Amino acid sequence: MVLAKRWTLKKHFSGNPTKSDFELKTAELPPLKDGEVLLEALFLTVDPYMRIASKRLNEGDTMMGQQVARVVESKNSAFPKGTIVAAFLGWTSHSISDGKDLEKLPKEWPDSIPLSLALGTVGMTGITAYFGLLEICGVKGGETVMVNAAAGAVGSVVGQIAKLKGCKVVGAAGSDDKVAYLKKLGFDVAFNYKTIESLKETLKKASPDGYDCYFDNVGGEFSNTVIPQMKTFGRIAICGAISTYNSTGVLPPGPPPEIVIYQQLRMEGFLATRWQGDVRQKALKDLMNWVLEGKIQYHEYVTEGFENMPAAFMGMLKGDNLGKTIVKA
Repeated sequence: MVLAKRWTLKKHFSGNPTKSDFELKTAELPPLKDGEVLLEALFLTVDPYMRIASKRLNEGDTMMGQQVARVVESKNSAFPKGTIVAAFLGWTSHSISDGKDLEKLPKEWPDSIPLSLALGTVGMTGITAYFGLLEICGVKGGETVMVNAAAGAVGSVVGQIAKLKGCKVVGAAGSDDKVAYLKKLGFDVAFNYKTIESLKETLKKASPDGYDCYFDNVGGEFSNTVIPQMKTFGRIAICGAISTYNSTGVLPPGPPPEIVIYQQLRMEGFLATRWQGDVRQKALKDLMNWVLEGKIQYHEYVTEGFENMPAAFMGMLKGDNLGKTIVKA
């Protein structure tokens, strides 16, 4: 008998999520059928997108999300016992799967890096940074890149890839410790947006000639300040808008259309799931190699215990984390 624990959405969020919005449920799983596997979660991820995506859930549904899991029982020859996979199984401790949506971690996964990195720098987080910067922004050496939430899971990888490609990188973060981390990663300019007197003047001082690429994780008033400082033909990758996710009031107006028109800017939103197949595998291989070569550093903000999923999620939305927020089951 296997008892599966799962965190469900008890009621839809209004403003900042609270512990009472979640409910932990336990259910006995049925015996495996032919072709099925039983999975046990090892590491789970919490990400900003869940705050918005949860609107599509019904109250009582399991919270969505990816995890790294181990096959603990198998009736599927493609996934023998002990196989490690990454899958969107949600906030659940144990799952039954027919194997169709499971992605095996590479057999050559190095012992020197944690399996949880398949949820971060060598997973969806890294993929988001990789394609957002290289495909949506199309950065080239010598250009200037602005990234906000730069010490977060995605932003920290964006900045490091931009440096690998020969760019000048300016990053904003929400604490002095995070700014110190960005400087350690090689950002050319890093600042604490909570303590500066003027974001407009800080951006202008960091790059008087403006910005070729803006990788936006924050949205809102921050973006309205950055966009007028874009160079002609600047590119803006809209990855997230975490500053607005918990807002219950009227959202701030967007950037003035005349700036977008006369500066001939390109703004594009994107999801990492757009890139599949060979291009995705190449990206994951590149990211893995950069990590192994020390060209990309990573930091995980690990919370112990499946029972602490909501706390990890709420803390991430408030910016408690440095790097990728992971829950160790």
